[in-house]
Amino acid sequence: MVTTTMREEMTWYECETCGLLFDVEEDAREHERNCDEEDPPYIQ
Repeated sequence: MVTTTMREEMTWYECETCGLLFDVEEDAREHERNCDEEDPPYIQ
């Protein structure tokens, strides 16, 4: 499920599985459908 949060006076959409933030809700939903519950490789 994607949740919304306010940061820096903007609405962000957060993947509840991994915590990654998106500024576009549809991007967050698409990410969440493919999220494997691990840190994205570019963060590791």
